[in-house]
Amino acid sequence: MPKIKHRPFLKWAGGKFRLTEHINSAFPANKECLIEPFVGAGAVFLNSNFKRYILADINPDLINLFNIVKNDVEQYILDSKPLFKAENANTSEYYYNKRGQFNCSKDPFERAILFLYLNRYGFNGLCRYNRKNEFNVPFGAYKMHYFPEDELRYFSHKAQSAVFFCRDFQETFKLAEKNTVIYCDPPYAPLSQGSNFTGYSGNQFDLADQKALAELARLTHKERQISVLISNHDTKFTREIYKDAVLKTIKVQRSISQSPDKRIKVKELIAIFHG
Repeated sequence: MPKIKHRPFLKWAGGKFRLTEHINSAFPANKECLIEPFVGAGAVFLNSNFKRYILADINPDLINLFNIVKNDVEQYILDSKPLFKAENANTSEYYYNKRGQFNCSKDPFERAILFLYLNRYGFNGLCRYNRKNEFNVPFGAYKMHYFPEDELRYFSHKAQSAVFFCRDFQETFKLAEKNTVIYCDPPYAPLSQGSNFTGYSGNQFDLADQKALAELARLTHKERQISVLISNHDTKFTREIYKDAVLKTIKVQRSISQSPDKRIKVKELIAIFHG
């Protein structure tokens, strides 16, 4: 009987739901704790089997949301579900009104509720902020929308074994101990090095950051005997920065286009620095 897979309650561009089997098969055996410095929507966390989890991201809205869902999922469902049932919920006017409300709000619980609505109704699971730190993803214009009630409850259940931190990857690596493994899903290096950065929660994650992450993974493995895995595009650049790792190649359908004919399979790498 195939193992049941658990979807995150958030849409997420570049999420790893389809690849969790590949990632799980690359994890070293007999580790108690998984650390994710780029947790995203949490697909790997939800579909792995560790005793403990340390999950981090630099997006404070994401971490705030996860902690609220962890601590009181029933209240969160009760207060967020009406947004999905509102008469005009699936209109651009309603969406941009809620986006403006989100950007003006200082209340953590209100922001958490609005974040889920914006995520499910915005364009293709993108999470993007402008230089004023305002959420600026456009309306998605999808025909149907799904309120992820079961997914929220499962996330909350699984999250009882997790702690969530708003930290960058350098700080998160410091939390690793002997019996942990680190899995990194950073913003991907561009397929063409003509462009030199991708969005990292509204900030830049450029080629220098890609190199810094690879070097930190190498040193963590070499000096602390801690296993580190990193997912990324399979390019000449990534093969060079991960030259000290074991490389596992997989093909994945990857696109942020709504048009199915523009979704092509590209090669990805899992760089494995085994401790």
